[in-house]
Amino acid sequence: MTTAETVHDTGESEGVRGPGALRQYWQQLRQDHLGMLGLLLVVLMVGSAILADVVAPYEATKVMVGPRLAPPSWDHWLGTDHLGRDVLSRVIMGGRVALMVAMAALGAALSLGLLLGLIAGFGPQWLDNGMLLIFDAVRAFPVIIFALAVVTLLGPSLSTVIFVVAVTSIPIYARVVRTQTQSLKNNEFILAERAMGAGTPRILGVHILPNVIGPLLILASMDVPLVITLEAGLSFLGMGVRPPTPSWGTILNDGYNYIRNSPWPVVAGGIPIILTTLGFTFLGEALRDIFDPKLRKDL
Repeated sequence: MTTAETVHDTGESEGVRGPGALRQYWQQLRQDHLGMLGLLLVVLMVGSAILADVVAPYEATKVMVGPRLAPPSWDHWLGTDHLGRDVLSRVIMGGRVALMVAMAALGAALSLGLLLGLIAGFGPQWLDNGMLLIFDAVRAFPVIIFALAVVTLLGPSLSTVIFVVAVTSIPIYARVVRTQTQSLKNNEFILAERAMGAGTPRILGVHILPNVIGPLLILASMDVPLVITLEAGLSFLGMGVRPPTPSWGTILNDGYNYIRNSPWPVVAGGIPIILTTLGFTFLGEALRDIFDPKLRKDL
């Protein structure tokens, strides 16, 4: 077998899989009951967030004349809050806010972390050391303390929460990509590509990127609950999403203030966070076991 054939075969085995492999992955996921439960919860959460305008029975910010802090009924399945607003509608619209924060923040962190990790892992040693120093400096700050400091300086808003999550998540993804890149750049098929005159962009884009993007996406899926919890915590403290925008954190805050009158807003605001955390965690662990042979449960 020639060198070109060796490079072609190795790159194909390390790159994108065909439809048969995807069908096999789906069969493995179907055999994982917790993974299927997680997939179901994630689909319900994402679907309700996308179709929130259609699914929500009432306008989330509309103050109604009906009873306040009412228990669940046929008209209001999760009751009403202290302003007479339908809690179910606010929970559904709050899911859209949580998903928006998670996708925007993790998307930015994933993109920048991937780029910086490839540069650090494939670049010279002095550049790698300098970037590691920056990553460690950013990660040295506790996330909550850093978030409170940024919110104090910039003011509470949705964009501030996205900025905080993105900045604190970039070093995590960059380190993962850097480690994967360093373990791949001295492989035989990479050395063969270099010997054939392939440039750095081709090596990174064709051979290294397909091998690091999978673990990175799995890690990002498991970080979604952390982002949602952080957004809810900041909103609960009054430093995240500002009223009257519905958020699971603001629902919990309003319910906590009137918990002696009605416990339903607290229950309604807490259950989505729990279900979303379980869903993304179960699905992320199932995908990790499927795509990473070293971490499969049956080994």
